[in-house]
Amino acid sequence: MKNLGTQTSSIPPEWQPMARVFTALGDEHRQRILLLFEKGERLNVGQIAAVSTLARSTVSHHLKVLHESGVLGSEKIGKEVWFWIDRHWLEETLANVLAYVRQNC
Repeated sequence: MKNLGTQTSSIPPEWQPMARVFTALGDEHRQRILLLFEKGERLNVGQIAAVSTLARSTVSHHLKVLHESGVLGSEKIGKEVWFWIDRHWLEETLANVLAYVRQNC
């Protein structure tokens, strides 16, 4: 077993974004929201709420969590906020996990 020392009190800086991504993706409703996006597609709250069993306010909350974790990008155009999956961010974050597994497991 590795000596964890001070590692038990804090997560390495490169892992902090990863923790937010995993927390965001740990919710089944947020997973369903992500599955609505087709490659390169942008969706707004209304479009997602229209095909969801969730209230619009609940969809907005889940989109906020996904956005703050970096899973979704967004852009406000007029009165609408458009969301998309930030593929680059997810690939980079998940690559950190794979690198750790490859080096340490």
